[in-house]
Amino acid sequence: MIRFAQVSHRYRDGGREILRDADFTLGHGEMAFLTGPSGAGKSTVLKLIALLERPFSGEITVDGQTLSALRPRAVAAYRRQFGMIFQNFALLPDRSVFDNVAMPLIIRGHSGDDIGRRVRAALDAVGLRGRERDWPVTLSGGEQQRVGIARAVVARPRLLIADEPTGNLDPAMAAEIMQLFGRFNEVGVSVLVATHALGLIRRLPYRILSLQDGQLVDDDGDAGSAS
Repeated sequence: MIRFAQVSHRYRDGGREILRDADFTLGHGEMAFLTGPSGAGKSTVLKLIALLERPFSGEITVDGQTLSALRPRAVAAYRRQFGMIFQNFALLPDRSVFDNVAMPLIIRGHSGDDIGRRVRAALDAVGLRGRERDWPVTLSGGEQQRVGIARAVVARPRLLIADEPTGNLDPAMAAEIMQLFGRFNEVGVSVLVATHALGLIRRLPYRILSLQDGQLVDDDGDAGSAS
């Protein structure tokens, strides 16, 4: 699903390298955690996957697409193939829970009936059935993150990427969110989560990739099949 081949990246002003000769593969249907201290390069990896940044050198392939070959006008269509989850939830405060989750489907031009079915199914999957009319400000942090996850999965992507999705949550809620990712992985969704919550992820049965000063220093599992 994802392949990094000797990928390096540096600050745009030509400063220090944020990522250095990174090599790893996330297979189709695999879930893995990307960890390391602040500044290690975790968020940079996700930005490169999402084409929010372009690598200084090396090659990245996602679901058979070589990202360096994608022209700017193809980037939006590429990003619609996967779901992204953020630490700060990134919900629209002036839109209801329903409208926040529906946004990817509206952008894709789905019909009203289809949007309703998919939004209700996504909210049910994250345990928020019946909260469609609520406003984000009325929700707890954990509930807001669940809305963000519902929005990420409503279009049924094959890949989910999450950047510190439990950073603003208490330990109990963080564990629930990680278990939720596991449930999506069980139905075939590939999942890559950047997190510094080592105490939590070490208790879970998934591969851990460790970054230190921009380098991949440990990989506790086999890479799986590249594609």
